[in-house]
Amino acid sequence: MISLELLEMVLLIAAAVFAVAAVEQGRLVRSVIALLGYTATLGVLFFVLGAYPVAILQLLVYAGGIIALFIFVILLTKGVEK
Repeated sequence: MISLELLEMVLLIAAAVFAVAAVEQGRLVRSVIALLGYTATLGVLFFVLGAYPVAILQLLVYAGGIIALFIFVILLTKGVEK
């Protein structure tokens, strides 16, 4: 079985990779998908650490609502990117 410390380290590394990918992407949709991965990874990390209410709020509010709003706004721009 995987140890708790190793799982936490893998989740932290994944969160850092998603955060860098969200900032460094040239296309908006890919950046939002990376931001979704970051918020979902943080929600799972909170769940592993035992902060269940924070994990539920992170996954429902941020990963669900805000990312859906971002994608909706990006799709309203009709693909205008530099």
